[in-house]
Amino acid sequence: MIGRRGPDELSLALLVLGLVLSFISTASRIGLLYLVGLVAYGLSIFRIFSRSIEKRYAENVKFLSAWRSFRANASQFIKRLKYMRSYKYFKCPECHSRLRLPRKVGEVTVTCGKCHHAFKQKA
Repeated sequence: MIGRRGPDELSLALLVLGLVLSFISTASRIGLLYLVGLVAYGLSIFRIFSRSIEKRYAENVKFLSAWRSFRANASQFIKRLKYMRSYKYFKCPECHSRLRLPRKVGEVTVTCGKCHHAFKQKA
C-alpha cells in the first residue's frame, strides 16, 4: 500500500452503499440495484488502491463537506418533527433563517436574530 491513499470516509461510504444495495436487491429481486451495488464496490476498491493521492483527497473533502451539510439538515429536520407540537417553525421573510415560536401565544411581533427584521407572526 505504499504510495496509495488507502481507505477513507468516501471509500467506506461506497462499501456500505454497495452492501445495502446488495441486500435490497436480494430482498426485492431487482437486478439493477445489484449492478449499482457492484459499481459502488468497484469504485471503492479503485479509490483504495489509487496512486492519485491528491485527486482522491479532493474527492474525499467534497464528500465530507456534503455529508456534514446533509447530517446537519437531517438533524434539524428531526428536531423540528420532535418539537412540532410545542413550537411553530417559520422563516424570516428577509434573510430566510429558521425561527420558532411557542404555540398558542397568538399574534406577536417577531424580531429576527440574524437580520433584525421585525414582522408579525401568528403562532
